[in-house]
Amino acid sequence: MLDHLEKLLNLHEIDQIWSLHCARMAEFGFDRLFYAFTRFRTGNGFGNLEDTLILSNHDEAYLDEFIGGGVFNDAPMVKWAAQNVGACSWRWIDSEMRAGRLSAAEQRVVEFNLRHNVRAGVSISFPDRNVRSKGGIGLCAEAALRQHDVDAIWDEHGRELMVINTITHLRISSMPFATARRPLTARQREVLEWVGDGKTTADIALIMGLTVATVEKHLRLAREALDVDTTAQAVLKASLQKQIFLSSTSPNPTSQNAMKP
Repeated sequence: MLDHLEKLLNLHEIDQIWSLHCARMAEFGFDRLFYAFTRFRTGNGFGNLEDTLILSNHDEAYLDEFIGGGVFNDAPMVKWAAQNVGACSWRWIDSEMRAGRLSAAEQRVVEFNLRHNVRAGVSISFPDRNVRSKGGIGLCAEAALRQHDVDAIWDEHGRELMVINTITHLRISSMPFATARRPLTARQREVLEWVGDGKTTADIALIMGLTVATVEKHLRLAREALDVDTTAQAVLKASLQKQIFLSSTSPNPTSQNAMKP
């Protein structure tokens, strides 16, 4: 495990980290993963999908309906991950169904998953001291495995799987990303950084050698890219997404939604 974690800590691109993680989880029998992370969660969910980083190696047909068709909104394990911390066997779904606690919409998600051979696995919901941040991952087992097989794998390797998944989450969530909306340009990032430093529009124009009108245009486009109303909100959101005040060695944030390794 130490060799794997060392590789993980030496990677600095989300797609590289994700590819490494998918390959490692496949060694344990989990060949399809679904990861989500947001810094803008609401009281009972992950918040706006466009503010959520989603990584998955499920096939496109599944993702088109699960994400694009909004199936995830009623997914029992997604709801569990949004409200809990720790690991949960998907056996919980069967228990809830037998007890009559799943809604009709949630039962339809279970049926949808079965049609796509998504039938056994474990979900992990990661802790975060920031109440607006939430991350979770669903580890879906190979089609030939059943839930008792997965539970046996977890009994033997659960501690190692928790460590690897948690550290992978910490690496990914610490990196800049722009989610579904377009990333900020270098100019937009720079003007927001100067605003964050307390500079006025006139100050920024002088520092950057631009006209005030051009600075205002960059600020407007930054607000549009971040889908906020004010420049103060843009600075806050860009900061939370780690799109500004990047070190010279940090990768430029890019859209990573539903990335496949």
